[in-house]
Amino acid sequence: MAVEAVVFDVGNVLYRWEPRSLYERLIPDGQALDAFMDNVVTMDWHLQHDAGRPFAETSAELIAEHPQHAELIRAWGERFDETILGMVEGMQPIVEALDANRVPLFAITNFSGEFWKPFRLAEAHIFDRFREIVVSGDEKMLKPDPAIYDLAIARFGIAPQSAIFIDDREDNVEAARNAGMTGHHFSGAAALKTELERLGLL
Repeated sequence: MAVEAVVFDVGNVLYRWEPRSLYERLIPDGQALDAFMDNVVTMDWHLQHDAGRPFAETSAELIAEHPQHAELIRAWGERFDETILGMVEGMQPIVEALDANRVPLFAITNFSGEFWKPFRLAEAHIFDRFREIVVSGDEKMLKPDPAIYDLAIARFGIAPQSAIFIDDREDNVEAARNAGMTGHHFSGAAALKTELERLGLL
């Protein structure tokens, strides 16, 4: 079956996401910044948001553990938009060209549901081109759990063999392949463009 649809990841495929960029503005000392990122606002802590836990709960728990960092922890929620640094270079033209070619566009993203809503609204010029987006925080399941791929495929209303899935994490790509999709491990817009051209989508 020919590949006819494109399923994107969002963070570090479509948009650059770097929490450190926020805290570099708030913690001028490099060693203190490293310690804060490594020991306080860790990726394991943040994954709870992507899995559907409210920031009010996770931040309260973290503040109880690190009361001296209360304001910095609250900043994660209050200034989350500052962790997103715009579109990955070269990706906007690819999305626009696929849309112009009437290629069905979808996404599966590990993203907090509460953080997703304002981001989605702010970036409507891109996401309005997508037919459906599955957000892990809303579904309370995370990539690479096979269940989120099964849910997405059913919701998209596509045969998995008809789609290419693009993600910057190999484990997520492998899970998509196991679900029946073509997988592309994202390393940049140029390599992706070459692959989409090979598939006849660009």
